[in-house]
Amino acid sequence: MIKSAFIPVASDFMGDVELEKIITSNSVKLIEICEKRIEKTKILETEKIYYFIVTGGTEAQVLDLQKLRDKKFANEEIVLLAYESNNSLAASMELLARFNQIGKKGRIVYLPATEKSKTLTVKIQNLNGKEQLEGSRIGEVGIPSDWLVASSPSAKTVKESWGADVIPIKMTELKSLFSEITNTDCQNNFDELTGNSQEIIEPTNKDIINNIKVYLAMKKLVIKYDLDAVTLRCFDLVLDLGTTGCFALSHLNDEGLIAGCEGDMVSTIAMLYVYKKTGKIPWMANPSRLDLEKNSIIIAHCTVPRTIVKDYTIRSHFESGIGVGIQGTFPKGDVTIFRIGGNNLDKIWLANGEIISTSKEDDLCRTQIEVKLSSEYNVADLLEKPLGNHLIIVPGIFEEMPIA
Repeated sequence: MIKSAFIPVASDFMGDVELEKIITSNSVKLIEICEKRIEKTKILETEKIYYFIVTGGTEAQVLDLQKLRDKKFANEEIVLLAYESNNSLAASMELLARFNQIGKKGRIVYLPATEKSKTLTVKIQNLNGKEQLEGSRIGEVGIPSDWLVASSPSAKTVKESWGADVIPIKMTELKSLFSEITNTDCQNNFDELTGNSQEIIEPTNKDIINNIKVYLAMKKLVIKYDLDAVTLRCFDLVLDLGTTGCFALSHLNDEGLIAGCEGDMVSTIAMLYVYKKTGKIPWMANPSRLDLEKNSIIIAHCTVPRTIVKDYTIRSHFESGIGVGIQGTFPKGDVTIFRIGGNNLDKIWLANGEIISTSKEDDLCRTQIEVKLSSEYNVADLLEKPLGNHLIIVPGIFEEMPIA
């Protein structure tokens, strides 16, 4: 039997050529950590397995693979290998959060770090959100995305922990409304969106109009169901309609209607809470890259409320290469980053920091910022006991979460 091996895990959006290129570029460090690469079919033929998380959207795959491992290696430590591109870190954090929820031991090795990492005392605090959102109605358009393995609480948990009501809405209703909206209905939004952008790079006029149709359809649902916030299983739009929800979610947030991506109810709750408390529009995004020496984190997503950035460019969606993504430029300044989580939504990780730069790299989601954490916070916390993948960023220093 092999002593140790890694299995690369990637989403269907990544082709074989790109997959092999990424494995090759990380091969020196991978071979330092474990003996060889194996295929998924041979997962029981190694004493120790490392999951190399090549892309985001792979969480369900890894859970299924580990179920196979559990038949023979039930009590093993689960090691996730993350690197600096393609939402690898975000997926690893969501996975480790889920493994922690179900009582399994695990950790993230962030390449090119060494296999042995220093154990930290992670500043996870207890949270008492009970009744903080009493009476709020949060729409859930479609079920949570399949990869949100640590971020899909039941409606009962949301009600008991935060006091909010979850309103389930079928994707078929959104698609039906989408089909009824005409190009003429979209003209005013089209003129405003394109007229205020710095540049339009990949999307065609049709791509932009279809994004606006998603927004107008979502707005109808908000009115019909009297919603205070909404979250959308947006990748179904990519697969079924060839479009994205990036403009819809951006514009709804700008209008003061909190809107979360990917059906992520946990992040939507956090966004709604901070908006109610501060009146500031938050941003939901992926942790994409860490600099442990600098104590900084690059955070990225393909949508951003346009009112909180200096300017924006209309791009395609990063993972799929289709539709519309919003590439915004944030001003420098203080921010608060936080994440709620736990089985009962009763845990929080929070840190203050400063936006020190923005970037436009091609291997990350479109809007990108680098935040240097204040000295009392440690970015390495996110490798030890993450509460999930998405983080919430709000301008200014905010420490009024209901910490128990």
